[in-house]
Amino acid sequence: MNQPWLLKAENISKSFPGVKALDKVNLTIEGGKVHTIIGENGAGKSTLMKILMGILLPDEGEILYKGVKVKLMSVQEAIKTGISMIHQELLPFPELSIAENIFMGNEPTSRIPGWINKREMNKNAALLMNKLGAKVDVTRAMKELSIAEMQMVEIAKAISNQSEVIIMDEPTSALSNREIAILFSIIEELKQQGIAIIYISHKMDEIFKISDTITVMRDGKHITTCAINAIDQKKLISLIVGREINSIFDKKENTPGEVILSVTELTGEKFKDINFNLRRGEILGIAGLMGSGRTEIVNSIYGLEKIVKGDIFINGKKVKIRSPKDAIKNSIGLVSEDRKKYGLVLGSSVKHNISLSSLEKCKNGLFLNLKEENEIANAQINKLNIKTSSSDQLANYLSGGNQQKIVIAKVLLNDADIIIFDEPTRGIDIGAKSEIYKLMTQLATEGKALIVISSELPEILGLSDRILIIREGEIKAELSQAEATQELIMKHAMA
Repeated sequence: MNQPWLLKAENISKSFPGVKALDKVNLTIEGGKVHTIIGENGAGKSTLMKILMGILLPDEGEILYKGVKVKLMSVQEAIKTGISMIHQELLPFPELSIAENIFMGNEPTSRIPGWINKREMNKNAALLMNKLGAKVDVTRAMKELSIAEMQMVEIAKAISNQSEVIIMDEPTSALSNREIAILFSIIEELKQQGIAIIYISHKMDEIFKISDTITVMRDGKHITTCAINAIDQKKLISLIVGREINSIFDKKENTPGEVILSVTELTGEKFKDINFNLRRGEILGIAGLMGSGRTEIVNSIYGLEKIVKGDIFINGKKVKIRSPKDAIKNSIGLVSEDRKKYGLVLGSSVKHNISLSSLEKCKNGLFLNLKEENEIANAQINKLNIKTSSSDQLANYLSGGNQQKIVIAKVLLNDADIIIFDEPTRGIDIGAKSEIYKLMTQLATEGKALIVISSELPEILGLSDRILIIREGEIKAELSQAEATQELIMKHAMA
């Protein structure tokens, strides 16, 4: 049975040096409903969630749980109160088992004081994972799991806490379509039990499918809250960004030029006999389910995956690419799907991240020319509209969209003619997506050749001139922009 409301945040404000992250924000969460919070990166969503989870204390305002004022001083207090969170950036204990991760801090004890009942813990963990449709050995170490499997473990952990409010931050960002369907069915079950889900996502189709209520935030302020059936996508986007975005993709007519990249019979551990050409000015989309081999294919072209056999040709000349250094020399750039692991040094400044792979341009003999580095970094910051207090700000404190722009800036500084974008807008808000899409189409107009991998089919369809569909490590179909549809792509990806 639904309760009127479980959780209220009233007039919540929070400031950091030079930034008002939240300005008198109000939020009411009802039991048995999915309440989506949406807004551009930097809108204040993460700060608000951290306050609800006891990670941060508000400067002013109150939090009420079931009508009682609560002061959440720690994550443990939030969980004890009845609030859990599944974070977008997974933080597992890699050496411990699945079961140990699920019940960390809440382990069942045996009759002997201080001893953990591992048999009971493994049994309960297996029941939870089976409920999620993930039939895995719960004694396996977390480090052996895929990102999708780790995500399922985090969901199981939240459910194990018997929380009545579960915050899900981009929970489908690393899940396959099958796993997303399982997650959505689990969310429906949780709703029937009166549990409230606070859902954070930038995926429009997902938001309209799963949400009951939606709250829009912008610049640290509450903009509106309404039932999902009381708003359409166009209106929602305009509320998020504060302006109209008529065409998010802004795809321009462009006639591709000569072939710049060819791969023939390319074979690796997770793909085989891959053949395709890429032309200057072309955006080639690569679609396929997670685990299909699509990322491994482009990683091999960039020198991150071993090539068992096959050849790569750049401008008709056969080349050997054994490392990213070889790829960069051959004018290939990669914007990785995991920007924090492969694209950024989070503890370093914006300017150092931008110049890191192009230090030759900033050198004065044996020494780094700091003035030149500043000029180069500032030029890229202005060109890509990177929102930062200064080029000296640490990359860790920027939003996901601005972090992604830094990675793109690094690639552009290397003057790459072939640019691979793997999940270029994962976890990025609609406004930043629009800017990155416009940049990508502009690069194609300038004669760059782009390869784009994306799990979001509207993104693939909106950007690509041509689409390859990968299944089980092989190209199963090639579609022109004119003939491609979501249904046809999924047919080839799942057949």
